[in-house]
Amino acid sequence: MIAMGYIGAAMIGITLGLTGGGGSILTMPVLVYLFGISPIVAAAYSLFIVGSSSLVGAASKIRHQLVSYHSVLYFGLPSLLAVFATRKWLMPVLPEVIFAWNDFTVTKGGFTLVAFSVLMIIAGIGMIRNKEATAAAETLRIHPLRIGVQGVGTGLITGLVGAGGGFLIVPALIWMLRLPVKTAIGSSLLIIAINSLAGFAGDVMNYTIDWPLVLTIAGISIVGIFIGNRLQGLIPSGHLKKGFGWFVLGMGIYIILKELFL
Repeated sequence: MIAMGYIGAAMIGITLGLTGGGGSILTMPVLVYLFGISPIVAAAYSLFIVGSSSLVGAASKIRHQLVSYHSVLYFGLPSLLAVFATRKWLMPVLPEVIFAWNDFTVTKGGFTLVAFSVLMIIAGIGMIRNKEATAAAETLRIHPLRIGVQGVGTGLITGLVGAGGGFLIVPALIWMLRLPVKTAIGSSLLIIAINSLAGFAGDVMNYTIDWPLVLTIAGISIVGIFIGNRLQGLIPSGHLKKGFGWFVLGMGIYIILKELFL
């Protein structure tokens, strides 16, 4: 099972390099189901692993001029503040039992995983159905307030479920800013890195961190992101976006079935 976990760690990086998101979609299941870590602590570990891997991937995208700095500023800054506040102050005060009725109980950990899977299903369907953007980002009028509100919402969700948020950020950048998909991926990686590491900073004082495990998984993921970056140039943008959507949808359905019915 541990060996499968390390293979999963490589897939985290490959997914991030290919799609600009989805790494956290793998990170949470890998940590919870393969390494046996509780969902709440796994969410904290996920933020560091995905954040550090994304930072390395973003550096490569910056070199290839595949990052929209307007997107990072208007979307990333509000999102950063929201995710830090959520991890630092909101998560520690949530009760361990969110809902109880007869023999049915929803714990904080279970709620985290179910909420995570629902968001994945919504984002996956949106990516599959969305048509290719035709306007270049430079010709689009940017509405800072609207983008900022979207950033705060994404940051709140990222903080609650411990996800890097790429499966939400990439569609938002494509739909709202009409960025080309590969520029959206590069911008998403930088936003994810900033958000995730800020969220993890809010967690450091709340949990005991198993640094050897976290650093090992992060290192393997960073190797995977270089592989994903190389593969990205071989796959057409349209296929990449649709494939990402199907991947997110499938993983979301699997997690919600496992948590509620299996």
